[in-house]
Amino acid sequence: MTNNEQLSFLNDKADADNTPVVCLGMTFENEDTRREYFREELRKKLPRLKQIEGFPIGKDEDIIALSDPPYYTACPNPWINEFITEWEREKITKYGRHIDEEYHREPFSSDVSEGKNNTIYNAHSYHTKVPYKAIMRYILHYTQPGDIIFDGFCGSGMTGLASEMCESRDELLSLGYKIENDFIIDEENHKLSQIGYRRSILSDISPAATFISYNYNKKAEKEESSRYLYKLISDLEEEFFWLYKTFTSTEDELNFTSKINEITTIKDLKDFIGQHNNLLSTVDYVIWSESYYCHNCLEEMTFWEANVNEDEKSVKKDLVCPKCGAEDKKNNLERVFESKSDLVDGEINNHPKLTPIRINYSSGKTRKNKKPGALDYKILEILTLEDAFSDIKPVQLFVGHNTIQPLRIGLNKVHHFYTERVNLLIISYLKKVKDSIRYSDAQFLLGSVLPKMSKMNRYMPQYASKEKGFRALVGPMANALYFPPLSVENNFLSQILFQLNKIVNAWNDYSGNIISTQSSTSLNIQSNSVDYIFIDPPFGANIMYSEMSFARESWLNILTNNTKEAIENKAQGKSLKQYTDLMLESFSEAYRILKPNKWITVEFSNTKASVWNAIQHALQESGFVIASVDALDKQRGGFHAMTSATAVKQDLVISAYKPSEANILKMREQTNTPESAWTFVNQHLEKLPVFLGSKGEASAIAERTPRILFDRMVAYHVQNGLPVPISSAEFQIGLTQRLPMRDGMAFLESQVAEYDKKRTLVKDFAQMSLFVSDENSAIEWIRQQLMKKPQTRQDLHPQFMKEIQHIAKHEQLPELDDLLSQNFLRYEGEEMVPAQIASYLRRNYHEYRGSENTDEKLKIKAMNRWYVPDPNKQADLEKLREKTLLREFDSYVGELSSHKKKIRIFRTEAVRAGFKKAWSEKNYEKIVTVGDRLPDSVIQEDDKLLMYYDNAQIRSGM
Repeated sequence: MTNNEQLSFLNDKADADNTPVVCLGMTFENEDTRREYFREELRKKLPRLKQIEGFPIGKDEDIIALSDPPYYTACPNPWINEFITEWEREKITKYGRHIDEEYHREPFSSDVSEGKNNTIYNAHSYHTKVPYKAIMRYILHYTQPGDIIFDGFCGSGMTGLASEMCESRDELLSLGYKIENDFIIDEENHKLSQIGYRRSILSDISPAATFISYNYNKKAEKEESSRYLYKLISDLEEEFFWLYKTFTSTEDELNFTSKINEITTIKDLKDFIGQHNNLLSTVDYVIWSESYYCHNCLEEMTFWEANVNEDEKSVKKDLVCPKCGAEDKKNNLERVFESKSDLVDGEINNHPKLTPIRINYSSGKTRKNKKPGALDYKILEILTLEDAFSDIKPVQLFVGHNTIQPLRIGLNKVHHFYTERVNLLIISYLKKVKDSIRYSDAQFLLGSVLPKMSKMNRYMPQYASKEKGFRALVGPMANALYFPPLSVENNFLSQILFQLNKIVNAWNDYSGNIISTQSSTSLNIQSNSVDYIFIDPPFGANIMYSEMSFARESWLNILTNNTKEAIENKAQGKSLKQYTDLMLESFSEAYRILKPNKWITVEFSNTKASVWNAIQHALQESGFVIASVDALDKQRGGFHAMTSATAVKQDLVISAYKPSEANILKMREQTNTPESAWTFVNQHLEKLPVFLGSKGEASAIAERTPRILFDRMVAYHVQNGLPVPISSAEFQIGLTQRLPMRDGMAFLESQVAEYDKKRTLVKDFAQMSLFVSDENSAIEWIRQQLMKKPQTRQDLHPQFMKEIQHIAKHEQLPELDDLLSQNFLRYEGEEMVPAQIASYLRRNYHEYRGSENTDEKLKIKAMNRWYVPDPNKQADLEKLREKTLLREFDSYVGELSSHKKKIRIFRTEAVRAGFKKAWSEKNYEKIVTVGDRLPDSVIQEDDKLLMYYDNAQIRSGM
């Protein structure tokens, strides 16, 4: 936009911009005045803010330009505590509520299922998202209007959006709630809370994340912003219309080929396209193909011609050389590279050779494909003459877990991720918006389209669909920097217009959230100031956020400071231990800022038991007390989630609370007395649900059972430096003497009447399944589940993760995949359906009744289900498993030769197998040596280990 256009635009909206604005008790002439005042204040505060952990990497001017202080800062936000003070006053003035009012909630224990097919949710992508409608259910349960919510791993800001939407009647009705006299009523006619927005503090270490959060959560000026952005795109189209034009007729193109070949300047190309525009169509996308050398004839071949069948709707099993007919797998072939000068920095680069294969264009209401012609190649040639490439700042990739993927193939700078045409349009777009008052809106729009514009955008067969053909809008592979052999270059101009329409529909009129860019390990938030916390933190090595956001952040000119990034990453020197320590620091800060007696919800999405245990350890070590674990189903996953047998199907949700100050003080006063234990138990029981059940069946509440109550009590005392005041036996006796027991569960006197009343209304009671405490009981639990229902690993995983939360501290439990592969069988469709699976399917699905075990439809339904093997195959599995266990045992023996410390974490099953083998070999000394290094309690409490150990001591004379 020119200066005159900018001035005209500002005059058109003068009335809106001259409305006085009140912010933090100060009145400003308009929003621009407010923004400039606080930007100058932010500039003054930057030297101090740079001392806070997670301060991003970038120039001061870029940080200030991106920020909208005091609401959003692309660095630690110094105004958070001022807002908290103002919001607490607002609770009293607007809602008549005091900070110290009585508060009681049980954990939100319903399994939640919310889809992602939502206009707002889909406006801008991010590495992982929880649907904001799912988060709304938790917020409505735990909070009241005006309450302050914190999310220290905010990602794209869905927690903030959810807190705002609690004021929207339409959103609440869409969740199935009713509204009566401004109160929200759930499906069971329970009064939840009043309608009204909650206040949110959103924080993330990633500048890309907080920037997306800000744009999702700010009060949008729809008319002004959309008008500016539509004009911006129109200007781009007028300037670069020539970049996406193609001949629709091969005959016409042949007639003009000689004239096209004579073109040497951009002006001549524009003139030619303008003169013959009636013969041209707009390109929708271009398919690019890598090339490989045939191992037989050594000739080059494009991946397209070697892999795609002549019908162009299906692919060959392997690559077939079109010249000599030799077949081979892609991974066995050598990729073709080409050297050329970089248009940005002039360096000679060696990149994979990419060839345009097909041009997709619109003809009327249909889309058609054509081979590239003279004009298509001329456009690619001429655009390299554009001067704008020198305006691109070359940003070097660092070596990391994901970034090594592009680095291996010579793509070592961010602009290498895009074709020359896309780079030209990105930098031209950014030059136009650099000094605009709509810079933030323009950057948000650009970020929403960038994933669809990179060379990682895949062109793929529709394997998961009944239709034949290819899908051009698959997008990049999730959580990877993978450059496919067939990629799609979408029309930047049409894609950004398409995204703008989505964003305009997603903009809302709500606001009231504060956003900060920093690490959650060190928060500049006052203690005991937050009413509720909802977080979806990083989980181990699931996603390398800073690496996956690097390309996006380079266009923002602000990068993640990943020193305190809570992930497992070898390149950063972060193992599971470092990840656990960082999560402990983050949870400790969350515990500090949360008000006593209030709740934290932690969403968990990971397949590894080790990470699950690390999260629970960090959460409890920080002082929180876990009250329940439930499931959250985000329904539709990505391509990998829909096709992989090992992908996570459901996330888990941990509900935990911060004990009240009164109870903390009371337990400290009761140190070394049994009363300390009962103070904890009374507090914990008060926090637990009284009754769980549905469809006429009551369910056991694991947290109310004596064993788990004892474990929670011990954990709390140990983690708070208090002596454990009572033994397990004394606890069991005391529990039954002090509290009412029902169905093996403990209740407070104030709760038991409610339980008894609801219990009489159900016919059945689902007893708790086998208690999982070690590897042996885990295998037996899996056996029980598969006997009831042969199921996929995806189906079994969320249940398994819930069951293992009380695993013995010393137990090194194998991952679910190892337990399944070593003890059970999976049907892979190569033979008839096993009887156990076939019987289950015929019994539970009417369409399969009467089907033979060889029926193809039955086979498809049975695919990837695990089942209990018959005795003949079970024997073979046992032998394989025993070998694995003995290898594990031998590793313990090897460790003992290098040090004399106790073995703290181990597989009990491996020790049992090792003792058994050593006994058969009369190697009694080995049994005693290993036994001496195990915790005494383990030897004494395991009858098998004790039997071998005692007798080996006698036989060896040790």
